[in-house]
Amino acid sequence: MQFYITTTITITLILLMMSFWLPSMNPDTEKLSPYECGFDPLGTARLPYSMRFFLVAILFLLFDLEIALLLPTPWATHLLHPTLTIVWTSTILLLLTIGFIYEWLQGGLEWAE
Repeated sequence: MQFYITTTITITLILLMMSFWLPSMNPDTEKLSPYECGFDPLGTARLPYSMRFFLVAILFLLFDLEIALLLPTPWATHLLHPTLTIVWTSTILLLLTIGFIYEWLQGGLEWAE
């Protein structure tokens, strides 16, 4: 037990010292620039974003959460009443599919206006 604690503390201290001493201490003009992400620093910082960008981001999060909700489904089929699990899984998939088709038909996923 003491060996594991000593090893853990040693590795932690080594990584801490490496992360302190390894980075370059000579910043260049790119790192000192407030716009490190590739935007032009000479233009305005208040450019409006398209609402379509946020719609696609929300759809991505929604379908990502769908995967998290459906992940335990194979294990849930070993319950006493697996048909209830299948019904709820099918309901979630059906609702998300109908919403996705509706958004597609309304043109909400088109980038060009």
